[in-house]
Amino acid sequence: MAAPAGPQKEIIEKLNREINAAIADPAMKARLGALGGQPLPGSPSELGKLITDETEKWARVVRAAGLKPE
Repeated sequence: MAAPAGPQKEIIEKLNREINAAIADPAMKARLGALGGQPLPGSPSELGKLITDETEKWARVVRAAGLKPE
């Protein structure tokens, strides 16, 4: 999950807490799995690091393959 920039820290913390609790539920895990998803609980800073790491990883792949936008 992500939110636009600017929400108060308390709102982000509450959303994070509630989302982590929801994706810990076995029924939710099963539903996400049935849709091909994988729950990744964590903190907002962990999500930011994941996004940064994945962006860098796939940017290297795109550059190495010489891909260009059409």
